Amino acid sequence: MVDIGSLIKAIVTPLVTKPEAVAVTAHETDEYMAFDLAVAPEDVGRVIGKQGRVAQAIRTIVYSVKSPYSKRVRLNILDAPHAK
Repeated sequence: MVDIGSLIKAIVTPLVTKPEAVAVTAHETDEYMAFDLAVAPEDVGRVIGKQGRVAQAIRTIVYSVKSPYSKRVRLNILDAPHAK
């Protein structure tokens, strides 16, 4: 099975100007296994795309992969990396 976090990073990294700022974190909710994608503020538009087309394409790929989780997968796109 595929590691969803690595898949998201592999898809997004070539799209952004600051690949070192790409961060994917996972957390579980009652209904979903949620993955938060954080990119540099100037790269948010590149990841979302015009009318959300790029974001929808990324979500389509991520949601169609066989998941090791018993819950549905959800991808959230954040506008800044989490402070650690």
